[in-house]
Amino acid sequence: MTTVVLNGVATLSHLGVIRAEGPDAASFLHGQLTQDFSLLGATEARLAALCTAKGRVIASFIGIRPQPESILLVCSRDILAATLKRLSMYVLRAKAKLTDATDQFALYGLAGTALTANGLDAATPPGKRTAIGEDISVVSLYPADGVPRALWIAPAGHAAPAGPKLDADLWQWSEVRSGIVTVTTPIIEAFVPQMINYESVGGVNFKKGCYPGQEIVARSQFRGTLKRRTYLMQADAPVAVGQEVFAAADGEQPVGTVAQAAQAPGGGWSALVSMQISALEAGALHAGAATGPALTVEPLPYPLLEDI
Repeated sequence: MTTVVLNGVATLSHLGVIRAEGPDAASFLHGQLTQDFSLLGATEARLAALCTAKGRVIASFIGIRPQPESILLVCSRDILAATLKRLSMYVLRAKAKLTDATDQFALYGLAGTALTANGLDAATPPGKRTAIGEDISVVSLYPADGVPRALWIAPAGHAAPAGPKLDADLWQWSEVRSGIVTVTTPIIEAFVPQMINYESVGGVNFKKGCYPGQEIVARSQFRGTLKRRTYLMQADAPVAVGQEVFAAADGEQPVGTVAQAAQAPGGGWSALVSMQISALEAGALHAGAATGPALTVEPLPYPLLEDI
């Protein structure tokens, strides 16, 4: 059923683009984000986060380097303006210019046979960039329930990729099913990167130099202090981003937070929930209140780092 429903091309109007240009664009972003941008190659893409000094994530990106002195950061449009302002504060003497380039690009999500219909290899692993001509970049994404997916970045006004139209709501659902959290306004500063599994999906580089919050992120990883992870869950009733999650045995203290959610095409809702590992093991989880919609845990589509 999934392979039939999740197939086609979706317009991704909820995403925006920050462009960093100049001889120091890569080195500047390298010093601000959780991933290595100095060594970002033309055939690669980076998942990365921007953190506070306390290691809390305030933005997430998919970054590519289509030109040696030009990097594009795709992020949720609702946080773009504040994120651009924050990053621009730290440019100082760096030879880099950051701008909101959203209006200069058209973003599409490709799923299923839409990849091969546009000459793409559906077996390309996540984190790779494919160039189509001089203007179009295609980033391979984590699949959703085994269905291959990709992000298509083209100049504004360029012809849309080939394939049947895919509803934007279905694409949002596929994002949840992929297990990769995209940071939006309700969860700004709610998590350190590992709480949304970024260290397990290539969103954190522990060998690179310093960035805001780096010491806390590293401490969480290497001193065993991390007590929360993100899990894929299903509910029969609506759940919302930022909603607290409770264990049935305790209606006072939340044990988790919904990081991303979308309505499932077959009914119910899918969600990514960042929560206490101990509470997951105890079970009987509910959204919103201890008597709220029951949450059923499903397998993540990737192994967590401790399990690799």
